Amino acid sequence: MNMCVDDKVKHISIKDYPEEMRPREKLISHGADTLADHELLAILLRTGTKEKSALDLAQDILLSGGLTYLTQVSTEELSNIKGIGLAKAAQVKAALELGRRLARQRMGFKPSIHDPSDAASLLMGEMSYLDREHFKVINLNTKNQVIMIDEVSVGSLNASLVHPREVFKLPIKRSAASLILAHNHPSGDTRPSKEDVAITERLCEAGNILGVKILDHIILGQNSYLSMKEKGYFA
Repeated sequence: MNMCVDDKVKHISIKDYPEEMRPREKLISHGADTLADHELLAILLRTGTKEKSALDLAQDILLSGGLTYLTQVSTEELSNIKGIGLAKAAQVKAALELGRRLARQRMGFKPSIHDPSDAASLLMGEMSYLDREHFKVINLNTKNQVIMIDEVSVGSLNASLVHPREVFKLPIKRSAASLILAHNHPSGDTRPSKEDVAITERLCEAGNILGVKILDHIILGQNSYLSMKEKGYFA
């Protein structure tokens, strides 16, 4: 009599791995810096799917574009990957945000802005490769030191998304002396659009009334930038 053979591949979970190959145990024994990117991500994911372990799932996610992909993808988009879901996606995005904030703290988070290149360098790493336009405001004190960086809107710039009341609300609370506006162009082309010019003029006028001067508007491309002040788009 022929025996019926189950042709389904048995799922291997991380618990089935030898202890020295399990990410959490490796981290505890040898430190987080000894783990590969996919092992660190697997610890955040905790569990995989019926077909894949958390390690396999983490490897698949990183093959989509590495750690850069995780910084660019939204929580909702990440949650749509089979085996992730909103809870795991939120954990991953939270960990990335903590890393970003730590990096800022290590640099003192009060750099002085002396010229457009300083402002561009401050934002280039996180904004160069975003797939949507993000509009940010760098708040400066009277010594041109950074107080805080606020994100005002996400999406193509228009008057409704970038309204003066949204731009100046937090800087006024923080007693910012001046602001540097910044947004990215996902296309990589840093030339300002008509909307960019119109919004900049409108915000400069509002800033003059409120006593919070707009020093510049930086447009970020892929490892490139344009200073609207330097190019003469506003005085």
